[in-house]
Amino acid sequence: MAGPRVEVDGSIMEGGGQILRVSTALSCLLGLPLRVQKIRAGRSTPGLRPQHLSGLEMIRDLCDGRLEGAEIGSTEITFTPEKIKGGIHTADTKTAGSVCLLMQVSMPCVLFAASPSELHLRGGTNAEMAPQIDYTVMVFKPIVEKFGFRFNCDIKTRGYYPKGGGEVIVRMSPVKQLNPINLIDRGCVTKIYGRAFVAGVLPFKVAKDMAAAAVRCIRKEIRDLYVNIQPVQEPKEQAFGNGNGIIIIAETSTGCLFAGSSLGKRGVNADKVGIEAAEMLLANLRHGGTVDEYLQDQLIVFMALANGVSRIKTGPVTLHTQTAIHFAEQIAKAKFIVKKSEDEEDASKDTYIIECQGIGMTNPNL
Repeated sequence: MAGPRVEVDGSIMEGGGQILRVSTALSCLLGLPLRVQKIRAGRSTPGLRPQHLSGLEMIRDLCDGRLEGAEIGSTEITFTPEKIKGGIHTADTKTAGSVCLLMQVSMPCVLFAASPSELHLRGGTNAEMAPQIDYTVMVFKPIVEKFGFRFNCDIKTRGYYPKGGGEVIVRMSPVKQLNPINLIDRGCVTKIYGRAFVAGVLPFKVAKDMAAAAVRCIRKEIRDLYVNIQPVQEPKEQAFGNGNGIIIIAETSTGCLFAGSSLGKRGVNADKVGIEAAEMLLANLRHGGTVDEYLQDQLIVFMALANGVSRIKTGPVTLHTQTAIHFAEQIAKAKFIVKKSEDEEDASKDTYIIECQGIGMTNPNL
């Protein structure tokens, strides 16, 4: 099964955990042995962190692969994948490491498993430097399902920085192939809604203040839509630790979804958290794309695997997206073209079309 080893330099471009996620997922899917060197070389704490390690171990377990060099602080790993199998798999970051990033690395793999999978992911559900679980469920899920599969995401417990302690169960069945997607027509914004949450010892007033500040901020720019942001007190038994945050979603007439989100930190007032999320959403609505800046890179691996040509329209192409494209081309041999949008209405904006000729990955088990 094993062909020549794919060599990846973990210090280029995004230079962090994302290179690891994209390259190990593709290596697992394509049955290509992999070596990643200089892992997170430029970061303040170089090498593997606990969340990267738990992601690698999960991919190894998904396919009964061999993993060498996988310990905290290691800057080089080798991975030899075998056949992807379904069933129940658990990954625990043991920290506030993001369950959403664990999902990002494992989901493409289990789509091409031999049987249905159930992933038990433990760590932070609403953590910094990663999508919040609400983003994953409210934005990522409906869009990624356009590739022709469904998944179920059950939030058992929410976990926050620094303790983590959240748990999410993801269930999905394998597919024969992925369909390409064509997300070019943005339509107009038809509704804006969201949730502002507090968990643990934080007073409910914080949730109400975040929501109110966000609504005020959005109203300045978008006057003709009702903005419905629900303040939520997370139930004690469904949240571990203390946290607060907000996510706001804009939905368009063509089914595009955009988000702005923010998490509270000690000493940052509630209004500021709400305004930050609102401003992020408004910025994502200005560029004329059909996906927001956080969805861009999460779709690249699926586009690379799909059977046919996929197109998405985006705002400025992020470093994460450029990185995902680079490794999808290097490892999967997919072909990407990124070009400025030629639409009249996009002329004044920084809008791009990302086009991909997918490799038409076929599930050998079905």
